Amino acid sequence: MGLLSEGSPLSWEETKRLADHVRKHGIKQFINLYKKLRDRQGDVLKWGDEVEYILVKFNDAEKTAKVSLRAEKYLSLLQEKELKDPNNVKSLWRPEYGAYMIEGTPGKPYGGLLAHFNIVEANMQYRRQEASKLLEPGEVIMSLTNFPRLGAPNFTDPPAVPNPQSGASKSLFFPDEAIFLGHPRFKTLTRNIRSRRKEKIAINLPIFKDKNTLQPFKEDLASLGDDGSSTKAAKEDHVYMDAMGFGMGCCCLQLTFQACNIEEARTLYDQLTPLCPIMLALTAASPFYRGYVTDVDCRWNIISCSVDCRTEEERGLKPLKENKFRINKSRYDSIDSYLSEQGARYNDVPLVYDDAIYEELLNNGIDKLLAQHVAHLFIRDTVSLFSEKVHQNDEQDTDHFENIQSTNWQTMRFKPPPSNSSIGWRVEFRPCEVQITDFENAAIVCFVVLLTRVILSYKLNLLIPISKVDDNMARAQKRNAVKSEKFWFKKDITCNTPQGDIDEEYAEYTIDEIVNGKEGAFPGLIPLVNSYLSSMDADADTHCTIQRYLKLIQKRASGELLTTAGWLRKEVINHPEYKKDSKISERINYDLLKRVHDIESSNTSCPELLGPCTESKTTETVPPAMAKAENCLLPD
Repeated sequence: MGLLSEGSPLSWEETKRLADHVRKHGIKQFINLYKKLRDRQGDVLKWGDEVEYILVKFNDAEKTAKVSLRAEKYLSLLQEKELKDPNNVKSLWRPEYGAYMIEGTPGKPYGGLLAHFNIVEANMQYRRQEASKLLEPGEVIMSLTNFPRLGAPNFTDPPAVPNPQSGASKSLFFPDEAIFLGHPRFKTLTRNIRSRRKEKIAINLPIFKDKNTLQPFKEDLASLGDDGSSTKAAKEDHVYMDAMGFGMGCCCLQLTFQACNIEEARTLYDQLTPLCPIMLALTAASPFYRGYVTDVDCRWNIISCSVDCRTEEERGLKPLKENKFRINKSRYDSIDSYLSEQGARYNDVPLVYDDAIYEELLNNGIDKLLAQHVAHLFIRDTVSLFSEKVHQNDEQDTDHFENIQSTNWQTMRFKPPPSNSSIGWRVEFRPCEVQITDFENAAIVCFVVLLTRVILSYKLNLLIPISKVDDNMARAQKRNAVKSEKFWFKKDITCNTPQGDIDEEYAEYTIDEIVNGKEGAFPGLIPLVNSYLSSMDADADTHCTIQRYLKLIQKRASGELLTTAGWLRKEVINHPEYKKDSKISERINYDLLKRVHDIESSNTSCPELLGPCTESKTTETVPPAMAKAENCLLPD
């Protein structure tokens, strides 16, 4: 979730008055940090994953499943080991936006040995078991991107009722009690984003039109206490949502990589960017919202809308008067520019940035591309500020910089080393949806890690124009995108010195062709990974583990196995109580989540989702080389 400063939250009016102060000192902090660490060299590959979970409470007598609002209670218990001995834990736990969510990461980062892939799945299993031991009867922990009935009537345990007249969200559907209240950041963000926007959040998702879906589909929001604003914002034939919780209440799977220096970090940031929509489509896992079946498969645009604090002026709906910039995207979206010299020629979308900040960065020795990137991030206001953090030492502190940096939630994040730490330059890979099982999540993590090794070892060039990456992000979220959509991708990824017309460098490919290859046209990412592996000295167990993971990715890409979204959609549509009306009833939701829990607990097989052979081959035996690993790569 980003920076978790402690303190007393300021109101939006107080925060707004200090916005320029935060920007001014945030830039000074970045300049000071950059000057100290720009020449840092020799950091080794370290990486870690971040899995977000939902707590679900089953009532078997009533056949209901609800989100359990007890995350704060369990989080305090899960963090006890870390507080006692932070250097000797197998997992780390952090709060997330929802009062029903927790986030788990490995206790120590993984490193450059292939043998480390043998313990990724085991560590994920350990995390799930560690949390499960604390839960009350009927409660389970699930790696599910979105709770299907989030925002539907009576979706929480204990019960909580939305209040559209007051509170942080003023939502018709999402009660403030469903926000994690153990840290003031989350409620403050909710209130201040709504206040800055000067109206409630507005999210509209196309409804999946089935045989008995209302034609046109339009809800009676006045009966829920709407003052007219939601009825005006809601679109016909769309599922309407009005709160930050509908986006930030979703779960994801993220990775952080440490690079050997700043240039390698910039290269990884750029080269992974075209892979973001590809991995989003491959990991699609969220077709249900507010108890309805929708016509999308991914969470990305939902979160983007859920934190869109832009005013009407900034969105281009009114002439600029009170605001300084017209801003093309929400603060949660795909990146807007590449950072490496190789990427400069592909920056085909005009970048909005603060000219004064840009000049200040240039005058302090920061190159054009990085200066533009930071000056672009800093067109945003801070939306969460604590009174104790207003005045800082810009030579030592970085909270003002991180305040803006960590609330630009983009597909990739470029992360400078924290001040006075052993952590190096890092990048965060953020598009993936979390999967049902630890096997799937481990497969995705290991595949992306292997791709970073292949990119750097073979000096691949995956870059395409930023505008085409944006196109791909929109396509990736469509229903059944893996099989029905084509994506822009580089024709010759081995060419490092492209010349001539950029438009000749890329073409449209299916996910299958990108991942598995197209004879005579594209080598395929998995064949390249296997080529890289053939040159490495992997032991038999490691080779077996990696091939299990690659096989899953291969079959998901080809369509032989369903994506999580495709499987969830199929389960609901084939449920005996489904009335072909696009609605997910309490009983359908209960049966679906019971089935999901059985699969993730290995109590039942699911070959159409996982394939025939998914039993874990992993081990918790730590290779000797890992014994010296530092506990330093902790994702935000």
